[in-house]
Amino acid sequence: MDIRQLPYTLEIKSPVATSSQPEGDRATEAPPWYNPRGWSLRKKLIASTTTIVIILAAILIPVEIIQNRYPNYIPLNYTLADTYSGPTFFDQFTYFTDDDPTKGFVVYVDKSTARGLNLTYASESSAVLRVDASTPNARSGRNSVRVESRNTYDSGLFIFDIIHTPFGCATWPALWLTDGYNWPMNGEIDVLETTNVGSHGNEVSIHTTKGCSMDVKRKQTGQPIFKNCDSATGGNSGCGVIGDENSYGEAMNNRGGGVYALELRDAGIRAWFFPSGTVPADITAENPDPSRWGVALADFPSTKCDIASHFKNLSIIVNIDLCGELAGQKQYYDTLYHCPATCSGFVASNPDSFVDAYWEFKSFKVYRAY
Repeated sequence: MDIRQLPYTLEIKSPVATSSQPEGDRATEAPPWYNPRGWSLRKKLIASTTTIVIILAAILIPVEIIQNRYPNYIPLNYTLADTYSGPTFFDQFTYFTDDDPTKGFVVYVDKSTARGLNLTYASESSAVLRVDASTPNARSGRNSVRVESRNTYDSGLFIFDIIHTPFGCATWPALWLTDGYNWPMNGEIDVLETTNVGSHGNEVSIHTTKGCSMDVKRKQTGQPIFKNCDSATGGNSGCGVIGDENSYGEAMNNRGGGVYALELRDAGIRAWFFPSGTVPADITAENPDPSRWGVALADFPSTKCDIASHFKNLSIIVNIDLCGELAGQKQYYDTLYHCPATCSGFVASNPDSFVDAYWEFKSFKVYRAY
C-alpha cells in the first residue's frame, strides 16, 4: 500500500529514554576514571609525578646501562713475537734526532753520539739509556736520547722488565707507544710517565682523537684523573691513572724495580705493575695469562672508545726529556717538587744532578694473540 494514499498522517517520534535515573543525576554523572577532567587535585599531582618518573627512567636507565657495561676480556692465547734484550737491544730501535716537539731543554743525539758519550749501552744483563751528566755548561740544552722501535704494533701484550727508572729535578722520562708521524690520529699510550722527582707515583695514560671517553665502568686499583681522552681538550691531558708512590722513581728503584705489563686489544687497554719479587710465574715462564693477574693498575675499556680505530701502527718509545711543556711547568717544577732556580738554568749548570736520570731495562717482550 502506498502510504501517500492514507487518509491521515503518521507521526514518527524519536525514541524516548526509559532510564529511571532522574534528569538532574544524569547531568552530574562523573566522567570515566581515565578522564583527568574529573580527577581531584591530589590525583592529578600523583599522576603528574608518576609521568615524570617514567620519562626520567626512560632516559636515565639506558644511560646507566651503558655506563655499567663492561667488555668481555676473555683469555687470549699469547705467543712470544719480539724480544728486546742483550747486547743488541738498541739495534732494534732508531734514534730520534729532530727538535723536541714538546719544547724541552734537550738535544736528542744520534746513535754514534749516544754511544760515544756512553748515553746508551747494552750488555747480556741489561740496557741503559741516560742523560749526559758530565758536560758542565749545556747552554743549548743537555744531551739525551729518544729511541723508537722499528717494529710497530696494532695490538699485543707488552712485558717491560725494568731495573731502574730516571728521576730528579727537570726530568721528564717516558716509556710509551705512539705513531710519531701520525699523532694523534693513531693514538698514544703512556706506560710510564712522570716528572721531576717522580715521588707521587707513575701515571698510565692514553691520548686519542675525538670520540674516546672513560666516563664508564672500570676495574682498576689506580686513581683515575680526567675522562675525556681527546688530545685537543684539556691541554692534551688525556685519560690518566695514577699509581701509588712505589710505582715509580727512587721508591721503585730501591725495591729492585719491577715489571709493567700492557695489554692492547679490541676490548680495551689494561696495565699492571708487579714490583720485584711479585712477578707472576707465567710471565717468567714466557706463558703470560692476564686473566690470572687480578685487577689491573689502569683500565681503559672499549665501552665508549673504539680501541681498534684509535690505536694502531704504534712504536715503542723510550726517552728522557728535560723541562719542556710538562716538567718545566711551575706547578710541577716549583710548587709540587720544590726544584731550584729556573728549569733550563738548572739543567744547563748542574750536570751532577742527572746521575740518577737513567733507564735500565732487563728486557722488553711482546706477545701476539693467535
